[in-house]
Amino acid sequence: MSTSIGFLSFGHWQAVPGSRVRTGGDALLQSIELAVAAEELGVDGAFVRVHHFAHQLASPFPLLAAMGARTTTIELGTAVIDMRYENPLYMAEDAAAADLISGGRLQLGVSRGSPETALDGSQAFGFVPADGETDGDLAREHTETFRAAIEGAGVVMSNPQITGVSAPLAIEPHSPGLHERIWWGAGTRATAVWTAEQGMNLMSSTLLTEDTGVPFDELQAEQIRVYREAWRAAGHTREPRVSVSRSILPLIDDETRHYFGLRAQADSKDQVGWLDGGNARFGRSYIGEPDRIAAELAQDAAVQAADTVLVTVPNQLGVEFNARILESIARDIRPSLG
Repeated sequence: MSTSIGFLSFGHWQAVPGSRVRTGGDALLQSIELAVAAEELGVDGAFVRVHHFAHQLASPFPLLAAMGARTTTIELGTAVIDMRYENPLYMAEDAAAADLISGGRLQLGVSRGSPETALDGSQAFGFVPADGETDGDLAREHTETFRAAIEGAGVVMSNPQITGVSAPLAIEPHSPGLHERIWWGAGTRATAVWTAEQGMNLMSSTLLTEDTGVPFDELQAEQIRVYREAWRAAGHTREPRVSVSRSILPLIDDETRHYFGLRAQADSKDQVGWLDGGNARFGRSYIGEPDRIAAELAQDAAVQAADTVLVTVPNQLGVEFNARILESIARDIRPSLG
C-alpha cells in the first residue's frame, strides 16, 4: 500500500496585496473548494490547522461537515485541535455529527497546542488548569473525556422523572469507529510513547520540541520507532497510523518560481531555535524541480517510516494555485514517498 498524501492548510487570511484569501469567509469557502479539487486529483486527505485569536481557521467542525457534504472519498481531518480550548462533550457531539455527514472519513488530530498569540487564551474560553496542573494536563484530561464520550461511554445519569429509569446516558449522535481515528500531535519522543500507550495514532509535524543534534528527519524517524515499539508493548490489536508533515513546493511554472524560487536554497536545511522554554528543531522545506524533490524525499528517514504525509500549502495564493501544486505532488513526487 502506498503512502497516503494530504494537504494541510492553516487557513490564513489577510487583506494585503497578492493575497487571494482576504477574509475569514474566503478562508472557509476556499478550504472547501480545495478539498473538492484535491479529491478530484487523487489526493487522500484534506486537513486543517486550528488556531484561536488569529486570522486563521478556528472552529473546525462546521468546516469539516461542509467538506464532507461536498466530497465522497477524501479523508478529512485536523492537525491539530488545541484541546485546552475544547468542551470535550460538546466537541464529541460536533465530531460525531461531522463524521456521520462525511460517512466516517474524519481523522482528528488533537494535542496540547502550540505557542500562540493570546495570553492564557484557553482561560478566556472558561478552561483553567486546577491547582498544581499544567496546560498540558488540562489538554490531556479534556482528551480523555472526549475519547470516552465518542466511544459511547455514559457521561451523565438519566432523570428518572423523565425516563422512568436511572441509567447512564451517552452523547448522541454516536459515530462508530471514530474513536480509532484520533491522533495525538506529539513534539517529543517521550510524548510519542505516551501516545502509543493511550492507543492513539501519531501525528508529527515539521517541528520537534527537542534537539539531539541529529538531522530533523532522523530524530523524527526515531520518534516513530519508539512509538511503534510502545504500541506493540501496550498490546493494542489494530495497526496504528503515523503521519508527518512537510513543506513541499515543486517549481513547475513561472508563477511557482516567482514565489518560491529564491527560497529553494535558503530553506534547504533544518533550523534550530528556542521555543516555549526549550530547544526545538524545525524541519527543512523541499523546494525545487519535482524530480529533485522526489529524490530528496526518498532519503527522508521519517517520510519513509510514516504511512501518511501531510503537505502544508500556501493557502493565501488561492485554490487554483494550490491545486496545481498538489497535482504535481500526486503525479510526480508521490511515488518516492514509499
